[in-house]
Amino acid sequence: MQKRQLGEQGLEVSSIGLGCMGMNGAYAGADEAESRATIRAAVDVGVNFFDTADVYGPFTNEQLVGEELSRIRDQVIIATKFGNETLPDGSSRINGRPDYIRGAVEGSLARLGIEVIDLYYQHRVDPAVPIEETVGAMAGLIAEGKVKYLGLSEASAATVRRAHAVHPISALQSEYSLWTRDPEGEILDTLRELGIGFVPYSPLGRGFLTGRFRSTDDIQDGDYRKTNPRFAPESLKRNLAIVQRVEEIAARHDCMAGQVALAWVLAQGTDVVPIPGTTRRNNLVINAAAVNVSLSADDLCNLSEMIAEIGVAGERMDVNGLSRIDR
Repeated sequence: MQKRQLGEQGLEVSSIGLGCMGMNGAYAGADEAESRATIRAAVDVGVNFFDTADVYGPFTNEQLVGEELSRIRDQVIIATKFGNETLPDGSSRINGRPDYIRGAVEGSLARLGIEVIDLYYQHRVDPAVPIEETVGAMAGLIAEGKVKYLGLSEASAATVRRAHAVHPISALQSEYSLWTRDPEGEILDTLRELGIGFVPYSPLGRGFLTGRFRSTDDIQDGDYRKTNPRFAPESLKRNLAIVQRVEEIAARHDCMAGQVALAWVLAQGTDVVPIPGTTRRNNLVINAAAVNVSLSADDLCNLSEMIAEIGVAGERMDVNGLSRIDR
């Protein structure tokens, strides 16, 4: 698999990464043995970029990822995140205080079983703490040899600019896909002006763009998508028109709908590295093969224009999730 560079500080990763949240996170049906096998399969097909966070599980996802990658630590890039502090009652709150960051990084290092985190993200921007203070503390972790590169997640263009002025930011991670285009315009323009890489999470629309979900009956109880507005019965029914268009292009290229959706994201720039999540080896292999799907200029234009033509039904997150997005 080819490599892409995130930022201008030398961070090089595989063109597609692996989002590991679902292995201990919000989606139902994960099997630990299969999840571990999926991580190993990712390495076998050339994926070297793995994404986790302390809040996934919480805490158990970092341990799983660390255990599976320990044998090849020098061959992989491990990204994790802090900032969604898990409280004793199981809830979470955004925390960007410098004193919290120090404890968070020590916890992540211990669970991952590593001496240094390759890419350390602030998971959500804390509106109560100036970004300069948070990034200043993160930069201190680099000076101490505990972190190599810094990242932000779901940050606005203005916040990214302020953060980058304190210490170079290598990557911004935000939701981005055919049906979630929020970063386009000001955010992506700012990233490219400053030389910051972009890491789209949920590039498959939380699995919807693969054609897997045709009705709410296809979503298991306990799955996060049960409460996601785009998967509500009426919204899902209307959004199927998007999948049908993607499937038409996939048929012309003799590939899968999800591969077309990923190929579209990859085509948005060589500074873009999507991290589709999966807990199954067969899906991992399909996703990784998207790097071999070459969409024509007409395909890319048609896919981009399709959303404006059809429209997307439902917000990308529920009210609580949207309230945590930096704007």
